[in-house]
Amino acid sequence: MLPIIGIVLVVGLVFGGYLGAGGSMTIILKALPFEMVMIGGAALGAFVLGNDLATIKGTGRDIAKVFKGPKWQAADYRDLLCLLFQLIWLARQNPVAVEEHIEAPETSSIFGAYPKIQKDHDAIELICDTMRAASMNYDDPHQVEDVLDKRLEARREHALHTSHAVQIVADALPALGIVAAVLGIIKTMGSIDEPPEVLGKMIGGALTGTFLGVFLAYGFVGPIASRMSAIVAEDDHFFQLIREVLIANMHAHPANICIEVGRQNAPHHFRPEFSALEDALRELKKTAA
Repeated sequence: MLPIIGIVLVVGLVFGGYLGAGGSMTIILKALPFEMVMIGGAALGAFVLGNDLATIKGTGRDIAKVFKGPKWQAADYRDLLCLLFQLIWLARQNPVAVEEHIEAPETSSIFGAYPKIQKDHDAIELICDTMRAASMNYDDPHQVEDVLDKRLEARREHALHTSHAVQIVADALPALGIVAAVLGIIKTMGSIDEPPEVLGKMIGGALTGTFLGVFLAYGFVGPIASRMSAIVAEDDHFFQLIREVLIANMHAHPANICIEVGRQNAPHHFRPEFSALEDALRELKKTAA
């Protein structure tokens, strides 16, 4: 909803102010289709030229997230903590029994209780690989912590590729607007013998290119790239929580303490209430017993 409000404000206030100051939309509307083809087409071509197919496909998916918001919500953080508690609790009670869950999470009854998490390949792989490392009796938990940090950093950098690609387009749009404006001036100079009222309209149409490039860059594409990057950072908290809980587990802290470490590392607006989470964990213990 907020992105839609932002778009309405940008368009409404810019053109509303222009019209309120006595401006006319006639020249802009006449030049707009051709300028959009030149500027938008050049931006799209440059985007395709500068990125691989995976980034191009991922960009559409990540732009959709600007309007849908982050993937992980408050209920997902609670579910993640419950899932990790079940795995840690079972690993402490019966190390052999937990292996069937981390070796085949797609058929696991524990993972199956949380279908949204189960469908996320990155989250499941991170949990299972780290739990597997714990079962191999690593002598130094700090070694696993270092591996996790590098893995999460690589994942974050990969997830930011699309926002970087869109930001490059935003940076290029003002220059592409100038290119379109220069072409308009060239066209105008070819008609220099026309009367002033005709030349004025032609120059106004040419300047529409400069306006459009700057307007698209700073009113739309730049903010979209910034929001895409912010959503990556928000979703990354989910994976950082997995890291904190499983590292606490490798330091042999009690299961409840491991989960509390994770709860306190969750973003404030997604953090489960302590009492509600305790009640949920208590029910899981009863079920496991």
